[in-house]
Amino acid sequence: MAENKECASAGSCDKSSCEGCSSNCGEKPQSFLEACNPLSSVKKVIGVVSGKGGVGKSFVTASMAAAMKKKGYEVGILDADITGPSIPRMFGIKGPAKATEDGVYPIATDGGIKIMSLNLLMEDEEAPVIWRGPVIAGAVKQFWTDVIWGDIDYLFVDMPPGTGDVPLTVFQSLPVDGIVIVTSPQDLVHMIVKKAYNMAEMMDIPVLGMVENYSYMECPDCGKKISVFGESSIDEVAKSVKTKVLGKLPINPLYAQKVDAGAFEELEIDQLNAAEEILENL
Repeated sequence: MAENKECASAGSCDKSSCEGCSSNCGEKPQSFLEACNPLSSVKKVIGVVSGKGGVGKSFVTASMAAAMKKKGYEVGILDADITGPSIPRMFGIKGPAKATEDGVYPIATDGGIKIMSLNLLMEDEEAPVIWRGPVIAGAVKQFWTDVIWGDIDYLFVDMPPGTGDVPLTVFQSLPVDGIVIVTSPQDLVHMIVKKAYNMAEMMDIPVLGMVENYSYMECPDCGKKISVFGESSIDEVAKSVKTKVLGKLPINPLYAQKVDAGAFEELEIDQLNAAEEILENL
């Protein structure tokens, strides 16, 4: 085996002594990817991230999942927001999920979207999840390795906000094909967006584009668009990080009504056509 001249022990370096060496002696970096359940076949994994909470990340996740399902694809949602799961409530589904010796089956919505969330495994969905980071990260891995997803064209991973344990675990353990970053019009959020973008870049994860939520509200009388949270600058932010704007979602009281009623699939959201096109061309 050829010496790695950058290795501190290059003079006495051989194959046996290289094992465990931090310099790796030219070896490829170790892969942390986990194998999915043997009864699962997932074609594309899409992460949905945000730099901070409260920007409607779960709403965007559900919107893209519902849109792709309506196009005829098999779709699943892995709810990786372990301490704040909201996906099951949005779709009006409850547990317990069925467990067998082969794995755990996700629960399907009325429209056929397969969902796995911690709330579907708990007796009391309102009980707090008081877990440390490594335990949470382990649960996210199990949603990939132990859940029987079946045949899935698009698996959307709804991640908690920030750049902590769960996004790191997902990026390292799942074969993520790309992420969508969710933001809102405030300037502070845009600063945080760049943190999420930079993390994805450091982890070599493609950024498919950005979606701006709470972008505007339409006046019910005249139809004028009102920028409740200030004028949007998402186009400039997207340009600065060389990515695309995949949609701008309005503030709409009907959205809140349907989400609260667990009837998300009854919504017709047509502002994400660019996102749908990107996903279909992956």
